Amino acid sequence: MVIGLSGGIDSMTVSKICADALGPEKVLNIFMPSHASSDEDRRDAEDFCHRMGMELLVVDIEPVVRTFHSILPSSDRKELAGNIMARCRMIVLFHHAKVRGRVVMGTSNKSELLIGYFTKFGDGGSDFCPLGDLYKTEVRQLAELIKVPRNIIDKVPSAGLWEGQTDEGEMGMSYDDLDQILYGIERSLTSEEIAAETGLSMNKVERVWAMHRCSVHKRKTPLIPKLGIRTLGLDWRE
Repeated sequence: MVIGLSGGIDSMTVSKICADALGPEKVLNIFMPSHASSDEDRRDAEDFCHRMGMELLVVDIEPVVRTFHSILPSSDRKELAGNIMARCRMIVLFHHAKVRGRVVMGTSNKSELLIGYFTKFGDGGSDFCPLGDLYKTEVRQLAELIKVPRNIIDKVPSAGLWEGQTDEGEMGMSYDDLDQILYGIERSLTSEEIAAETGLSMNKVERVWAMHRCSVHKRKTPLIPKLGIRTLGLDWRE
């Protein structure tokens, strides 16, 4: 397995699951620092891998990120700069997976996937996504069960895409609120029913609905016009 280890709860949980299932010697963790990375995240990644007996490779992607910034317009915009960084990380992961004959394990959770809080062809790209059907609040519970270090569980969630960036700050709400709303959407409740059940405002519920609807394209394979008997991404099931 190859895992992009950020120093946060999602990647640490995936790494621990893989080590427990297949043995730590079969897990390659890759920490990919840039100007936005913190020394704390690097120390946490190093301590975690040392304690678990797993290999850690550090690949500095800052020179590549700077090169993309020099050739791409508007790359000073935070959201575009974040996409560049996420896609650089995925290139590194799939390269090492190909070289070593391994598979890339994704670290996205259900909360992020349902609102499109990931970069298309960036951190959204993987061979397997072990946490894809667990809300963020459930990932925290799982992390406790499999004994991920407490300081990792309690760390403020961040994708590390720019200095000071946090997941909840960018989403405009806590994961606790987000997951309650998404759980209502999963059960096909109306916005009014979700607001009544959770006690959250209609504005917050509608905001989550909007993020969910606008990110449908991220959760699907590229659309293909139907011309044949069975069409990939539509009625060709594998």
